[in-house]
Amino acid sequence: MKKAIYNASGERLDYTFAAGVSNINKKDWIVILGHGVTGNKDRPVVADTAAALNATGFDTLRFSFAGNGNSEGDFRAATIGKEVADLGAVIDTVASEYANIAYVGHSMGAAVGVIRAATDRRIKALISLAGMVDTKTFAETEFGAETPDQGVMWEEPDCPLSSDFMQDLCQLIGNVEPQVKQITIPWLLVHGTADDVVLPKDSEAVVQLRGDDVQLVVIDGADHSFNQPSHKSLMTQSVADWLLSQT
Repeated sequence: MKKAIYNASGERLDYTFAAGVSNINKKDWIVILGHGVTGNKDRPVVADTAAALNATGFDTLRFSFAGNGNSEGDFRAATIGKEVADLGAVIDTVASEYANIAYVGHSMGAAVGVIRAATDRRIKALISLAGMVDTKTFAETEFGAETPDQGVMWEEPDCPLSSDFMQDLCQLIGNVEPQVKQITIPWLLVHGTADDVVLPKDSEAVVQLRGDDVQLVVIDGADHSFNQPSHKSLMTQSVADWLLSQT
């Protein structure tokens, strides 16, 4: 796929498309992957998951939200609300070529997926990796000591903390539980017990709300990005096997 993708603001979104192995008939599916806060499409948690899906036969498109990675835009404007629209622009681009779309989101990218999938029926399967649900608690815990429009995220000078970002997570959204209740498609959640960025209780809250309607895979000792090779392997294989079982 070689089409340029632009969001509603006219900003070009950087993406990488990869075809699945040709001997497995999954060509009516594409998996879109979105990253978390301060991330981009090339972070291992995203790129390695895409590779595992390619090996299982799925075409993938991993992209950077506007203002992140090599996508155009201002990082300070990279709120969940804007990223939901970015995801919609990506879906608009691929929907004419694929009958079925799955979305994999990591961290805040998972919250983006929940909000989008609650109303966008083009998404047929949803996967949340260390998925954020309680956006207000996340913002206050991780960035509450910083002054918006003056401080930065996690001491990264290239990631300024904007008041728009904090207002979006704390006031406009606060928690995606209302959208959690609206999801009607197959849904996999994967979370590590040692995640200290988005706590496992966020995924557990989804299970409490939805029960057997969702599947939760808990990886003992895994951190927020499943960085240890054994944890990464278990996560990516769980994602690939689960999606294969849904198609």
